Amino acid sequence: MASIFTKIVNGELPAYKIAETEDYLAFLDINPLAEGHTLVIPKKEIDYIFDIEDDLYKGLFVFAKKVGKAIESVVECKRIGITVIGLEVPHAHIHLIPINSIYDMDFKRPKLQFSEEKFKETAASIRSAFNNQ
Repeated sequence: MASIFTKIVNGELPAYKIAETEDYLAFLDINPLAEGHTLVIPKKEIDYIFDIEDDLYKGLFVFAKKVGKAIESVVECKRIGITVIGLEVPHAHIHLIPINSIYDMDFKRPKLQFSEEKFKETAASIRSAFNNQ
């Protein structure tokens, strides 16, 4: 059965897309820890990040770096935190989270709630920054 992320890749489920290439996709997390919290995935469904073939793995992190720089240029923060947990969805993904302290990446914290309009606005701003790099 396809993962929720594969369904997003295939257009079966909506997402607030930030950037997309032939091999990768970045979109806003709908249960964010911070404004701009983004998920970066390989389009190929691979459960465990360390099972990704080397070239695809390297490309994923290069793509994530570019996405992270775009987020950083739009969302006020000290850094973009990066984490890979790999337990919640059986599709390898990287969390890019705008942070001001290490505690901003605590997944036990309550998730933020944004309106659809706010998600669209944030995605559009980051997408514009990504495309203008």
